[in-house]
Amino acid sequence: MFGMGEATAPAADLITDGTEATFMKDVIEASKTTPIIVDFWATWCGPCKQLTPALEAAVTAAKGKVRLVKIDVDQNPRIAAQLRIQSIPTVYAFWQGQPVDGFQGAQPGSEIKAFIDRVAALGGDGGLADAIAAAEEMLAEGAAADAAETFAAILGEEPENAPAYGGLARAYLAIGDLDQVEALLNAAPAKIAKSVEVEAARAQLELARQAASAGPEDDLRRAVEAEPANHQARFDLALALHASGKIEEAVDELLDLFRRDRAWNDGAAKTQLMIIFDALKPTDPVALKGRRRLSSMIFA
Repeated sequence: MFGMGEATAPAADLITDGTEATFMKDVIEASKTTPIIVDFWATWCGPCKQLTPALEAAVTAAKGKVRLVKIDVDQNPRIAAQLRIQSIPTVYAFWQGQPVDGFQGAQPGSEIKAFIDRVAALGGDGGLADAIAAAEEMLAEGAAADAAETFAAILGEEPENAPAYGGLARAYLAIGDLDQVEALLNAAPAKIAKSVEVEAARAQLELARQAASAGPEDDLRRAVEAEPANHQARFDLALALHASGKIEEAVDELLDLFRRDRAWNDGAAKTQLMIIFDALKPTDPVALKGRRRLSSMIFA
């Protein structure tokens, strides 16, 4: 779906036994879309029994960014001869049909990981960045269901991809399924649970729930005008303004409330401002200006 070719292979297909008959397909052709690591080994080779399991574990951990083909040199002598394999274990990495890296002999785990990372980098991110950009464009154009499907597919490839996880939550928000958003955010992998993208979706969920119970904007505006010291009315007006898409006006009212009484309702104005800022992109002008104004008040 993302132009990743063989990188979308399930885990069971990441590690295969190659032969002379399949070498062209499994290594040369396959390496045009995904880096292929070839492990040349033999049943009688002691160091191979240490290296091969370590290679398999590292390839599995790379989650499809590389694949491993194991070649028994005793069963496939012509390939070994063509590639001038003089001792085993020997490991080659193929990319775009050509050997591009390799090593001989058993290696420590740190060296194997570094090798895998280096080889995986040849293939880029497998098109995930392009897929995320496409899903964001769908979401911006109102095709929330299509965006959700794309974000979910990306997470199928990389479950701890924070931009895709936050994007899926925002797509469900756009669809209006708030309960599903909450369940998704509660199930976020620990590694990305506090990421900017997931926290932004969490803030947007809270704002969406607030919007569902926001009061009439005009009535609240009149109440504030009639009684400027009515902090609850001003706070509720800010919620109503945000619910109607008037984000900058909502920020202004909350900043005014903070200026009047920063301790009101356990610092509710500041808390609400931070929710709004977190829901916006870090570079959003409203967030940047609002944070600056809030900071100047705090440290005045």
